[in-house]
Amino acid sequence: MNAAGAAATDLIETDAVIIGAGPVGLFQAFQLGLLEIACHIVDALPQPGGQPVALYPDKPIYDIPAVPVCTGGSLTEGLLQQLKPFTPRFHLGQTVRQVEPQADGRWLVATNRGTRFVTRTVFIAAGVGAFEPRPLKVDGMDRFEGTQLLYHPATLPVVTGQHVLVAGDSDEALAAALTLSTGGQAASVSLMHRRDVFQAEPERVQAMRDACQAGRLRLVIGQPTGIGTEGDRLTTLQVLEPDSSQTPLPVDRILAFLGLSPRLGPIAEWGLALERKQVVVDTATLATSAPGIFAVGDVVTYPGKKKLIVSGFHECVMAAYGAVPLVFPGKPVHLEYTTSSSRLHQLLGVAARGA
Repeated sequence: MNAAGAAATDLIETDAVIIGAGPVGLFQAFQLGLLEIACHIVDALPQPGGQPVALYPDKPIYDIPAVPVCTGGSLTEGLLQQLKPFTPRFHLGQTVRQVEPQADGRWLVATNRGTRFVTRTVFIAAGVGAFEPRPLKVDGMDRFEGTQLLYHPATLPVVTGQHVLVAGDSDEALAAALTLSTGGQAASVSLMHRRDVFQAEPERVQAMRDACQAGRLRLVIGQPTGIGTEGDRLTTLQVLEPDSSQTPLPVDRILAFLGLSPRLGPIAEWGLALERKQVVVDTATLATSAPGIFAVGDVVTYPGKKKLIVSGFHECVMAAYGAVPLVFPGKPVHLEYTTSSSRLHQLLGVAARGA
């Protein structure tokens, strides 16, 4: 499911590109699949789920139809399961930087990692914007991103013999520090936060303090102010402590869990009609001011718009049908029901069960 992006020299031709893998983006892919429109999905986060998974994976949600209660995590799991018959390709950990019209009416879409698409349609399902990691603000640090500096890694790296620094105060940060400090594989593990107060669960905070007491983990309270390098490698992080002293920490790897912030980002530069940093759409088709580009979910605005997941799901249906004339010119489109359509049953892999 977590497919890597294509090489920078490749050009992927497709019917649709969905920008955003949150609940609305995932349901958009499902609705396109019912209409036999192939799609690729791009998201800045390393996993599908968008805001509900990034910010509140365990927080209960009570207003999904026929689901009395679910979490962001379980909602995402259900949507991915529902989407399976259509096997869209995911390009995660990437941000769309370029959307340009082509002479044949299609769109060139390119990401920050060099993945490029030529597509008949684009669906913006970016919520309140792409959730991007808050950076570790130290001069010169950005050149180590992706190598020695990792933001919110989906899996922890191998750190045998390395000096590791974990930055952050969340459950995610403390869990990473505790995991890496267990087993003694790392040369050292430090947890850094600007103050001795944490947003993690009390049990995890206590486990962190126990690990510090046992000498497996070092707690560093302070702000990073500079770096030290040897050749092209990061070797030290300078930390300003509360008593104004400067402490150099040896570092081979930094894992930063500093939170995520939404940014409308490049969407604001694509020439679309905007109103208060939201995309203006036609409510009949969810089409934007640019032919072939649609928008759904919290990123859109229109009279009476409600920022609810269920509203976004409805918009996905309208947008999918709005795209059909562009993907299949001249093809008649009839409304079909999943309860009775043999075509839909075949697409969904339930033909043997019948209606």
